[in-house]
Amino acid sequence: MSHTVLSTYSDQRKLALVEDITTEHPWRWLAAGWRDLRRTPATSIGYGVLITIASYLITLSTVYAGLFYLVPILLGGFFLVAPALALGLFEVGRRLETGESVNILHALGSIARHSFRISTMGAAMVVCFIAWFLAASLVFMLMSSGITPTLENALPYLFSVENMPMLAVGTLVGALFALGVFSITVVSVQMLLDRDDVDVFSAMRVSFQAFRYNLEPMLLWAGLIVLVILGGFFTLYVGLAIGFPLVAHASWHAYRDLIKTK
Repeated sequence: MSHTVLSTYSDQRKLALVEDITTEHPWRWLAAGWRDLRRTPATSIGYGVLITIASYLITLSTVYAGLFYLVPILLGGFFLVAPALALGLFEVGRRLETGESVNILHALGSIARHSFRISTMGAAMVVCFIAWFLAASLVFMLMSSGITPTLENALPYLFSVENMPMLAVGTLVGALFALGVFSITVVSVQMLLDRDDVDVFSAMRVSFQAFRYNLEPMLLWAGLIVLVILGGFFTLYVGLAIGFPLVAHASWHAYRDLIKTK
């Protein structure tokens, strides 16, 4: 079954058709994403390495500044901005579909070519990230045990009995932020790359409708994304070099299955 999404502007034109999917689709997307990664290993993993290096630099800068206790907040914020970071890999997926040549310059060049709309989308994600950062900081300020964590006692501090309520509330708040952003970005960046006749807010609206009409499969897809990216975090970011492009390629196939233009 398809669901028509109309523009909210005065023309009321048809933006897209949202297809119904099943819980089998997220697994298919991962398999398709893995195939794409294997077809373009140098470009995909090279892009993932850039993400890994950036993650190291941000983390090391935070630790060097003595703000290492903010690292969990930054890791949570990664999920909020990841769709914009994956634009270059979405371009790789588009080129694979059309049989065009693919290299790292094509992936990075797509960011420049779509700079205005993607920067607008990125700005919206940054606003969400700042809101999450402030909310998480407020939870930390109100619910922590009052002891300033040090580099040596950071993990025992976070997982101490006294701070378990803070950890639980912080995780819940982060999950709500991530789910909200996921609902409006699950296919919106791909749509902006694929179509020139759609603005940022219309793409977000279509994305939300795709999420709403396919709630169970989308929740499964969100869970799979979290597991893959967390695997990258737990390997000290090394796994991001493969995990990030895998999820990005799979997300392009998610867009193709969920959204039809006619």
